[in-house]
Amino acid sequence: MPKKRSGGGLTTTQQAAKFLGVAALSGAVLAGIALPAAGVLGLAAKGTVEGFDEIPSNLKTPPLSQRTTILDSGGGLIATDYSRDRTVVPLKDISPYMQDAIIAIEDSRFYEHGAVDLKGILRAMNRNVQAGGAAQGASTLTQQYVKNVFVEEAGDDQAKVLEATQQTLGRKVRELKFAIQVEEELGKKKILENYLNITFFGQQAYGIEAASQRYFSKPAKNLKLQEAALLAGIVQSPSRYDPVNDVQEATKRRNVVLQRMAATKNITQAEADKAMESPLGLKVSKPRSGCITAVEGAGFFCNYVRKTVLSDPAFGKTEAERKKLWDLGGLTIKTTLDPKAQAAANEAATSRVNKTDGVAASVVQVQPGSGKILSMGQSRPYGLDGTKNETVINLAVGSAMGGTTYGFQVGSTFKPFTAAAALEKGISPTTVYDDPWKIIMEKSDYRDCSGSPTGSDQWPVQNELESEKGPYDLTSALGKSINTYFARLEQKVGLCETVTMAKKLGYEAGNGRKLGEDPSVTLGVAENTPLGMATAYAAFANRGTYCTPIAIETVTTRAGKQLPVPKTACDRAMSENTADMINQMLKGVVEDGTGTQAGLTDRDNAGKTGTTDDRKDAWFVGYTPNLSTAVWVGDDVGEKRGMFNITIGGQYYDKVCGGCLPGPIWRTAMTGALNASETPTFNPVSVPRAKPKEDKDKNKGRDKEGEDGDEKPGQDDPFGDITFPDLIGGNQGRTGGQDGGANGP
Repeated sequence: MPKKRSGGGLTTTQQAAKFLGVAALSGAVLAGIALPAAGVLGLAAKGTVEGFDEIPSNLKTPPLSQRTTILDSGGGLIATDYSRDRTVVPLKDISPYMQDAIIAIEDSRFYEHGAVDLKGILRAMNRNVQAGGAAQGASTLTQQYVKNVFVEEAGDDQAKVLEATQQTLGRKVRELKFAIQVEEELGKKKILENYLNITFFGQQAYGIEAASQRYFSKPAKNLKLQEAALLAGIVQSPSRYDPVNDVQEATKRRNVVLQRMAATKNITQAEADKAMESPLGLKVSKPRSGCITAVEGAGFFCNYVRKTVLSDPAFGKTEAERKKLWDLGGLTIKTTLDPKAQAAANEAATSRVNKTDGVAASVVQVQPGSGKILSMGQSRPYGLDGTKNETVINLAVGSAMGGTTYGFQVGSTFKPFTAAAALEKGISPTTVYDDPWKIIMEKSDYRDCSGSPTGSDQWPVQNELESEKGPYDLTSALGKSINTYFARLEQKVGLCETVTMAKKLGYEAGNGRKLGEDPSVTLGVAENTPLGMATAYAAFANRGTYCTPIAIETVTTRAGKQLPVPKTACDRAMSENTADMINQMLKGVVEDGTGTQAGLTDRDNAGKTGTTDDRKDAWFVGYTPNLSTAVWVGDDVGEKRGMFNITIGGQYYDKVCGGCLPGPIWRTAMTGALNASETPTFNPVSVPRAKPKEDKDKNKGRDKEGEDGDEKPGQDDPFGDITFPDLIGGNQGRTGGQDGGANGP
């Protein structure tokens, strides 16, 4: 007598017998349509037969998870990603050998019976009784297909997977009901096609196309007899018959399938014998999924795209909806990545900083006017193997998009924002401050946006060199990055106005925290990301209009439907005239200021250097009218180190500055990305320059404006005797504190 299972449950044989008895008593026609009502079986209370009388539409056309393909702006492949490696193909693209093999071994009477094979059930019962347990099953191909649909729907939810596979009568009845209706509505050929596309073949391969590529590196339509038999044999137990890990077991199973094909007259015995003598002939392709497969160092950009789909409401109202969309896959995502720019950014990031160095470099490029992210390069390769200096942290973006928690202090690359706020308020660029190299400012003289003083203590500010003494006007102060000048200018323009201008340019920390209202912001103590800085400077190139960054152009489903995608939002941050004057002043930085090592000689370009306290961060952010690029160099692991007496990329630096390391990286990235035949120019505008007073000591420390402050280019430059050294070292970012230095993140 068959034994009961532990716990007192019925054996598979007893369950089958019970089912047949109940079905017969209820008048069910097993090969037809009718089945007993749920109430008769007493199963409705447990919810196992909800929707029993109506077939779900996803059983007819189940949404199968497939590969998502990520493309660059020209249609070139960046990477593929999938939760389940599957490529759905029509039956005509599946080898006839494969179709015959799966039917022969799994359901040889597939074309002869309905959804249920009564002969098969009786045969299985007989075998199981003889064996004293469950020796043989009797599920038809259609029933297996229905079960696979529920398993597919369960995804990674183990509770749902268990519910879809548990050996209970309720589940069997529910499966059988749906199988009957699927047979009616789809027909045999479509069921076979769907089954071969949904079934798991081991080695992370779902569906016959992925399996054929995994084991034989060929499409399913080209499978030979012995190859098809091998794959058909795997289905019963993908782990036991895995040909990669157990050739002997896989070969035995393949030969069983071949013999079964001969017995069902799909092939002759001679064909079977010949195929049995052949080796397995594996040509295994290792599964490669995700951004680790990205080309030209674009793994970080690839992950940014993935994060966009998972976080942007354009792809679903809830996090769960967006995750389901990504896991389901089958998407073709055309991105904004420019392959030429990406190659240039990747080359630039790795040209002067080695992956084994104690510091890293990040390069990101944005198109002014569109917000399109054209490239993301990094000196460390994308990956999870720390022993190979790999990382998945995208240094160009904030934490929500796979980047750093806070971003990085930006140093003097912030100063153009203060300058823009001053020009917007009507303050003339001829404004002169004639200060010594070190000054003391009162925080009570700075007001936040509520009108309250920012403090009662003092704020010491100093320039990098003792020789950096006034007078300076705005153009010369930007060119030499004079801290004392911008501390005074911020006081004049207003702290609130300065912060508001930065916010209009999208300024925020890596964790999304908005810019705080402290006088030291003008010297770059607040964190931002390289992407944030490239996008902000793109507004200068775009004559004052700021556009939010975007990475995706189109998303198309497997059915050819285009999904809505995030669009850039463009708003005016400053007048065109203000942006034009900033462009002209920042041209001076790369022509004869702190950024001369970065400057391009064949086109209009502008930019700004920046370093922070103890040179923990070094920047160069610059642009042409059609490309904005930000470069950051610094310590990306552990406690941030100051970049003094350090070897980077095989070159020794006594002290790293924005112009001497990020600057040349910027030049490489820009030169490689730009088209030599396209050289747009900035809108020409005259920037007034100041004349020094005859008595320089009179009113020293106070700003000087007036009728003598309208010097035009082409006239004698009253500040012409102020020379801009090739390198001003770290004067770009010495901010708060007793020595004028910013606190690191």
